[in-house]
Amino acid sequence: MQQQIVRRTGDRRMFSSSDDSAMMKQIQATHAPDGRVVDVKPTMLVIEEILHRASPGIEGVINGTRGHAETLEDKAALLGFDGMLELQAYTIHKVSCELECKCSGGADAHGSTMAVLNMLSSYTWEAKIVLSLAAFSVNYGQFWLVAQLYATNPLAKSVAILKQLPDIIEHSNTLKSQFDAANNLIKAVLDVTKCIIKFQQLPSNYISPETPPMSVAMALVPTAAYWLIRSLVTCSSQLTSLLGMSYQHITATTEGWEISSLAHKVQNIHDHLTTQLGHCHQHIDEKRHDEYFHMLIRLFETPHIDNMKILKALLYSNDDMLPLVDGTTKTRVSIEVLRRKTVLLLISDLDLSTEQLLVLTHIYSESRAKPELQYDLVWIPIQDRSIPWNDKHQQQFEHLQSLMPWYTIHHPTMLEPAVVKFIKEVWHFAKKQIMVVLDPQGKVACPNAVHMVWIWGNIAYPFTSTKEEALWKSETWRLELLVDGIDPDMLELAAQGKYVCLYGGEDIDWIRRFTSTAKAVAQAAQIDLKMVYVGKHNSKDRTSRNITTITTEQLSQAWTDLTFIWYFWTRLESMFYSKMQHGKTIENDRIAQEVLTMLTFDSSDPGWALFCIGSDDIAKAKGDTLLTSLNEFPQWEEEAKAKGFVPALQDHLEHLHTPLHCNRLILPGTDGGVPEMVICAECGQPMEKYFMYRCCVD
Repeated sequence: MQQQIVRRTGDRRMFSSSDDSAMMKQIQATHAPDGRVVDVKPTMLVIEEILHRASPGIEGVINGTRGHAETLEDKAALLGFDGMLELQAYTIHKVSCELECKCSGGADAHGSTMAVLNMLSSYTWEAKIVLSLAAFSVNYGQFWLVAQLYATNPLAKSVAILKQLPDIIEHSNTLKSQFDAANNLIKAVLDVTKCIIKFQQLPSNYISPETPPMSVAMALVPTAAYWLIRSLVTCSSQLTSLLGMSYQHITATTEGWEISSLAHKVQNIHDHLTTQLGHCHQHIDEKRHDEYFHMLIRLFETPHIDNMKILKALLYSNDDMLPLVDGTTKTRVSIEVLRRKTVLLLISDLDLSTEQLLVLTHIYSESRAKPELQYDLVWIPIQDRSIPWNDKHQQQFEHLQSLMPWYTIHHPTMLEPAVVKFIKEVWHFAKKQIMVVLDPQGKVACPNAVHMVWIWGNIAYPFTSTKEEALWKSETWRLELLVDGIDPDMLELAAQGKYVCLYGGEDIDWIRRFTSTAKAVAQAAQIDLKMVYVGKHNSKDRTSRNITTITTEQLSQAWTDLTFIWYFWTRLESMFYSKMQHGKTIENDRIAQEVLTMLTFDSSDPGWALFCIGSDDIAKAKGDTLLTSLNEFPQWEEEAKAKGFVPALQDHLEHLHTPLHCNRLILPGTDGGVPEMVICAECGQPMEKYFMYRCCVD
């Protein structure tokens, strides 16, 4: 009894000072590996089987519950590792004897731990731990095997009587907390062991032992090995101390503080190693992603006979998966459906608007009726991976996917992180959608055809940068360019020589004043004038209310479909960006100048209007300037009769222009293409740049 107390007091002292450098030197001195390689996986499989089956412990013995019903035999036969275990059996037996004999002989835990480390000096650290755990599992398994069979097997009953196991079972309620504490410690040891093994299974071509996350972990392993074996020694000591002792002796000598302290220490080791393992996986992932990223760059620099290699690398590299969903049949399909076709990759986040989908669906459906248009569309949704994918994202994705008649990827998580990086860094995707065009060989034919598609639709096929440039060469600033495909009736009126007025803004008071004045001037000038309200960009609610008021009060006609209004302003923005992509400015391109003026009108208060007759005879101005000019109609009425209403209006607007003015221009950020400098369309001076952040469109 006194010997037990002295031994445990010494253990406490050693426990408190064991992490100093002298202790580490002592542990390292036992390590002399001879290069032998031990496959620890089969041994771990058997160890886990033993510990799991013994896990019911005293409760299982009392209640008669058993461990797992399945057997290990099939697994062993499948893996064929009997021969491997045979080579380790002698070493396991020696360590098992060391644990059983030294612990029962009263040796201190530190001394027994060092003895085991010396016995296993020629093995690697992870092999030392696994072999020690195997040796402990043999003793632990034998103990609980006898306890479990005590009630049903005469041989087990006889052995249990000699070991005085019935006495232990009789006082199971008192001993339960001690066995539970031991089980917790054993589980912690098993967790750390498996964690250490995982480090050895990391791919050496992506991380070496000298790499910081790995080197930090490896520096912890010797200390971990000591405390894991020390924990096994302590559990063995507790197990051995129960045999042949009376209940009174048991309660006097089996203290739980040491096991609890060890469990806490082992858990801390597990936390540290798990953290480092996470850093290692992160390092490996970064290496793999970097490798994949550069592979993509090389792929796009290499000529191909078709687009299959490119599309596999982008969409999904596993041949056994069907990465696409056919928007028409809603079934999963192979990327083979895209072989040797022009492919438009629609890249966006999950915030695609209804208007975008309606217009694009119209353009895509129109193309299906024209066999000469050999292209397909694929939606690639990009989600910020720093934000966990949740049910809301899933519902949003499924809703958008259900609305698309073209191909979509099956799920955003199928994309390799390196592909997302490539799309952001090489193709400059930020938030606004882009449309990358790949020709039938997988070569990038246009880095962003979205503006081309909004402006010309299928006329822009095959959506190359060369085609875009050719289309601009044939365009002039005219009404057809502004409203093409949106309002055919307006174009018909213009073709008939009637006057057309487009106007916009969100100030309903200005709208009332303008429409009233314009009607009066049209009557005085004896012209047939059709006025159409085209709303304001990114102001749905206000525009919708204005449309209701305009219709109710019969102020003018209005585009009642908000999709038309969205499309009108989106096409104007696209014209601006398309011109900018081709190096055009307001100084050298009239269309760029006129488009910029229109966008400036929309960004400024309170409204604006454009008058035209025919196709390209156009006059326009901001709200107050325009109202002033109309109110002064008697001053230029004679000129209107001589030159025509629109040219005379334009002359008078230029006469009213003063250098004192204030224009605003709000441009959406898109694909990194916001210009550093924008010249004012009225005075030719650089506009001052401001930043505006908005989270919604109204």
